Amino acid sequence: MGLRPRSPHKAGRRFPAGSKRGRGAKGSGRPPPGRRRPPCPPPDRSSEPALDAHPHLSPEALGYFRRALSALKEAPETGEERELMVHNVLKEVEAQALALATNKTGSEIMQELLGFSPLKPLCRVWAALRSSLRSVACHRCGVHVLQSALLQLPRLLGSPAEKEEDVEEEENGKDGPLETLEELVLGLASEVCDDFLFYCGDTHGSFVVRTLLQVLGGTLLESERARHRGSQSPDAQRAPARECKPTDFEVPETFLNCLQDLSSCFLKDIAVFITDKISSFCLQVALQILHRKLPQFCAHLCNAVISYLSSRNSSADGSPLLLFLRDQTSSRLLEQVLLVLEPLRLQSLFEDHFQGQLQALAAHPIANFPLQRLLDAITTTELAFHCAEPSSRQVACVPLFATLMAYEVYYGLLEEEGTVPAEHQVDMAMARALGDVTVLGSLLLQHLLHFSSPGIILQSLGALTGPQLLTLAQSPAGSHVLDAILTSPSVTRKQRRRVLKTLKGQYVALACSRHGSRVLDAIWSGAALGARKEIAAELGERNQELIRDPFGHHVARNVALTTFLKRREAWEQQQGAVAKRRRALNSILED
Repeated sequence: MGLRPRSPHKAGRRFPAGSKRGRGAKGSGRPPPGRRRPPCPPPDRSSEPALDAHPHLSPEALGYFRRALSALKEAPETGEERELMVHNVLKEVEAQALALATNKTGSEIMQELLGFSPLKPLCRVWAALRSSLRSVACHRCGVHVLQSALLQLPRLLGSPAEKEEDVEEEENGKDGPLETLEELVLGLASEVCDDFLFYCGDTHGSFVVRTLLQVLGGTLLESERARHRGSQSPDAQRAPARECKPTDFEVPETFLNCLQDLSSCFLKDIAVFITDKISSFCLQVALQILHRKLPQFCAHLCNAVISYLSSRNSSADGSPLLLFLRDQTSSRLLEQVLLVLEPLRLQSLFEDHFQGQLQALAAHPIANFPLQRLLDAITTTELAFHCAEPSSRQVACVPLFATLMAYEVYYGLLEEEGTVPAEHQVDMAMARALGDVTVLGSLLLQHLLHFSSPGIILQSLGALTGPQLLTLAQSPAGSHVLDAILTSPSVTRKQRRRVLKTLKGQYVALACSRHGSRVLDAIWSGAALGARKEIAAELGERNQELIRDPFGHHVARNVALTTFLKRREAWEQQQGAVAKRRRALNSILED
């Protein structure tokens, strides 16, 4: 099945590797009829001088490994014959490891072959590459081989050692006893640690660092696995990585100790890891792993980042950290910091750096992303918008969150620093038209409405006047807050009715609005028969206005307004039947 060296007398007649020249023809890649046997190993080319910096992989060798991989895929999943085939192929991989790893096609084949490898053959291949670690790790093809080797650890770490098949070969090996998988990983970490800044800053080497951090922490991040898979496929590379739950696996205590030692290297050159695009990716991955496995050291690393950013020259409009929020590289790192920061530290960070700057940050094309992460990280409704104390101000939190303004700014109050905050004035709040709803403000309110106890938000929504709630529903961003009220499992039916009853008298204006009409359709969809009668009766008083409106006439049709006005009994029967079908469907879905 293998390729043999070509005869010098037939040098003029060349055939591509694996080409078809008849059944069982010499060098055709077809085995003779009968028992399947593994491909013959490629000729030894180690004595030939290398033309490039890396060993050259001959076409014959590449053809052999291609056919070997195909044979392994077709062979039964278990059995002595398969085990023998795997061991024989991986011996050849070990012999030409560097040449395979640094060849584009050879690297892709080698990555797949490592997926079939038992424990000891993988260790031998790894050991064969170790002497050329820097050149392999920083090679556009070799880096993916190292990643594949590391990603075999969840499968092989802790697996029982194989039976000694050739004790004499190991004892007399030219490189001495074979290192364990744990020793090889720790050895790789040691070499990376010795030249940490170089590997993290290299376009290809940084992939090895990021994968090594995950393996040491016993956590594989989906986004990083997607990047590794995508490196071989242009279509997959362009596809955005999905955010999925990380995969955890057991690692020895030595790995976690090594993870902390390796992560300590970030502190030595923290400025580089904050400002350099490639190096910053390594720190972002480290924060995710440390947050799950070593949270105290994660907090220490976060504090180092914040302290460095806060110590830079102040910007004209406030905290020096704001400059980095607007930077493409450091803003991404800050996004990750915000997601892993402890609640108390998050609160102080908000008060020291974000407070009073929310609108400006929300409007910035880069800074709005870290601000979104801040909203994602919020775990309580107690924010620093100057509305927590005195408690009477809490009823005003929805307008403040929606517009991303502090209490005194929103209501135009002049409060000197250090003075006791004034009590909330209900008349002043009712007279104030709702301000412009920001996208991030809407996201914040939607987020809070899905908390287990959104009572403060619902109380504030219930305190809005009809025109204020109408403005919220008609807003492109604010209309989604109404969606959250209707869909959140944390909002009871009674609480929902209490908020929505404020819209009574505003239904026509709601129906004649692009976004308000969509909200009204959603309200109608979940309304009981009694509530539907009230809505239809109010809309029916201005039927002609609705019919002439480009949005209103769709609402009139959805409500069956003509039937309601002319044949009320038939309308009630129709709506009753709809309500009955909806209840039956809900009971099925609940079961």
